[in-house]
Amino acid sequence: MFDFKNASKEQLKIEYNRIAREIGDDQFFTKKELNHLPEILMDGEQVLAFTSGLMDNNTWLIALTDQRVVFLDKGFIYGLKQVSINLDKINSVSGTTGLFFGEIRIEDGASERVIKNVWKKTVVAFTNKVRDALHAYRKPAAGQAAAATASVSTADDVVSKLERLAALKERGILTDAEFAEQKARILA
Repeated sequence: MFDFKNASKEQLKIEYNRIAREIGDDQFFTKKELNHLPEILMDGEQVLAFTSGLMDNNTWLIALTDQRVVFLDKGFIYGLKQVSINLDKINSVSGTTGLFFGEIRIEDGASERVIKNVWKKTVVAFTNKVRDALHAYRKPAAGQAAAATASVSTADDVVSKLERLAALKERGILTDAEFAEQKARILA
C-alpha cells in the first residue's frame, strides 16, 4: 500500500508515472493538481487511476481512489476547485470516444458530471477502473447484507421453534418445566 500523504516528491512522481502508464495518461495538463492531490486524500486512501479533461470550461484532474472519485482544478495562478463523489453514491459511469478525444460521464443521485476532451486512450481504461472499484467497494457490503439476512433467518428460525414449543405446551404434551427447559435451550 502506497502512502500518498507522506511520500516524497520523487516517490510520488514514480507512483504517478506507474499509474499514468497503466491508464495511458500523460499528466501534461494536470501537474499542479497531481501535486495537490496528497493534501486532500484521507489516511490510507489509494489512488487507482487518473485522467484529465474539460468540465465547466476548465481542465480538471479526475482521480479515482479506493473510496471516491475526486475532481480537482487548481487555478492558473491561484484558487482550487474540488468535488468528490464517494463510490457508494455513484450510480453509473460511461465513456464515449471519438477520433482523438472522448468523454466520461459519472452519475450520482444528484447530478451527472460530463468530462469532455479526455484523451481517447484513457476513456475506456478509466471507466473500467471505476467499474472495478465500484464492484470491489460494494462487494463487502453484499457480504454484510448476506450476514444480516442469515441473522434475520436465524431469528425467524428461533421464533418458529418457540411457537412450536408453545403449541406443544398448550396441547398438554409438555409440562411447564419441560417448556421452560426447551425454551432456555432455544434462546441460548
